[in-house]
Amino acid sequence: MNDDFYRIRRLPPYVFAEVNAMKAAARARGEDIIDLGMGNPDSAPARHIIDKLCEVANDPTAHRYSASKGIKGLRKAQAAYYQRRFGVDIDPESEVVVTLGSKEGLANLAQAITAPGDVVLAPNPSYPIHTFGFIIAGAAIRSIPAAPGPDFFTRLEYSLSYSVPKPSVLVIGYPSNPTAYVADLDFYAKVVDFAREHKLWVISDLAYAEIYYGDEPTPSLLQVPGAKDVAVEFTSMSKTYSMAGWRMGFAVGNEKLISALTRVKSYLDYGAFTPIQVAATAALNGPQDHIDEVRAMYKSRRDVMVESFARAGWNVPSPAASMFAWAPLPEQCAHMGAMEFSKELLRHAGVAVSPGVGFGEEGEGFVRIALVENEQRIRQAARGVKKYLDGFRSNSAGTDAD
Repeated sequence: MNDDFYRIRRLPPYVFAEVNAMKAAARARGEDIIDLGMGNPDSAPARHIIDKLCEVANDPTAHRYSASKGIKGLRKAQAAYYQRRFGVDIDPESEVVVTLGSKEGLANLAQAITAPGDVVLAPNPSYPIHTFGFIIAGAAIRSIPAAPGPDFFTRLEYSLSYSVPKPSVLVIGYPSNPTAYVADLDFYAKVVDFAREHKLWVISDLAYAEIYYGDEPTPSLLQVPGAKDVAVEFTSMSKTYSMAGWRMGFAVGNEKLISALTRVKSYLDYGAFTPIQVAATAALNGPQDHIDEVRAMYKSRRDVMVESFARAGWNVPSPAASMFAWAPLPEQCAHMGAMEFSKELLRHAGVAVSPGVGFGEEGEGFVRIALVENEQRIRQAARGVKKYLDGFRSNSAGTDAD
């Protein structure tokens, strides 16, 4: 029997698996590992969201199959969010579908709109689902820059000129994971113009919409006039409302893309558990103080991490948004590569980070640091980093003396 399945053959070994296995083994030995690897929020949702979940879960009729597209009240709440936050009018009937987190939505949209052999433009480095969702669906990926700089459109033009068949989809995501790059409305306007000219669908991942640290709120691609003609945007409640395990997200925008995703999902699931959908509705429609508190928490952690790691000898650029820092390897460790450095940092400093190469080959030389531990633990991590780097310098000095 041949168990070399076609789609599995297209997936490389999971880059993070080795570090994760080392982390699990260290914890099994009783070691204290400070996990700054996975972007897994450590705070709880606001009390009124949890109360609503419990209230609805106590209703005996709430445990039946739900609606794959999402209950009407939740779709209306997401449309209202887009109106008050971005000034964008969204039809809750035809331009919103509820997803089981943005990751599931992206993967199923890829299944809905991709034929084997299609070419998709996706950033490198990027969140793995941006590429592997389409790879699983049979597409070929052409890498484009993750940074929304001058090289971005030059590389897009190049990819369009030299790809056969012509690319059909462009994936972007800002604030980006893992790099924390941000984009402005001028950039988005150029993306929409480019997509119109070259007949591209645009998929925008806005999972970190509310985690920004400057005075200017993160914009939405859909704020650009006419963007809904070519684009769909994914958002998530995971980080914004500390609801990661609830698996609640949305796709919003182009009616044709939303219809395609809705149709595929109708064959695959019955939607999220109804009490979760009702609680998510309460989150979107209720007090929004929690968002400000979450943003302030991540900003404080970012500042502590940048300052304490710098004193430890590792200069980490301060991210403008997201819950991640994208850090070049310390100079004395650059020769190791991201994977080996991540393993050594875990082994000798008790600190877990994500090797940048796991987000694409352009991530080599970087690691992603997640702000998912409190400030005390981040300072503790910095002490572990300092001890490791000091030992590294001592060994280098000894070698030089020899």
